[in-house]
Amino acid sequence: MGDARHPKRAFLDVAGALHAHPERVRAELFRRLRFFDPLDKVQVKYEMLRAHVIDRMSVAEASDVFGFSRQTFYTVLDAFEAWGVFGLADEQRGRRGPVKLTADDVALVEALASDDPDLSGRAIAERLFRERGIAVHRRTIERLVARAGKKNR
Repeated sequence: MGDARHPKRAFLDVAGALHAHPERVRAELFRRLRFFDPLDKVQVKYEMLRAHVIDRMSVAEASDVFGFSRQTFYTVLDAFEAWGVFGLADEQRGRRGPVKLTADDVALVEALASDDPDLSGRAIAERLFRERGIAVHRRTIERLVARAGKKNR
């Protein structure tokens, strides 16, 4: 399975589920049984949670044996409780952008921010409300402006 050209490895890589450090997985299941693949990060995360909940392994031991930090354990647990198995994937969940804003609204926000870089997110949000009647939180505007700045570099 260590061969970089192996189809499963390529699939896991494309899916964002390829474990960057499979050598850190020291759990007996992954050494003893071929079914368990340390390259499959989703499977490793699931088994880490299962070992804690079902086998009563401590958080410290489970995270260590499965090659993650304790902080990662808790992050994985939170994601699993919120999203189920889908939460084990590294892909970002949730909305992909501001829901209330049309392409024209986004263009206006970006234009305002580029015309006056000192304009705050709050000021842009207030202007958007006055001119278009759209109520958007200042953080939404700040994230939008930051994203636009990254695209323009």
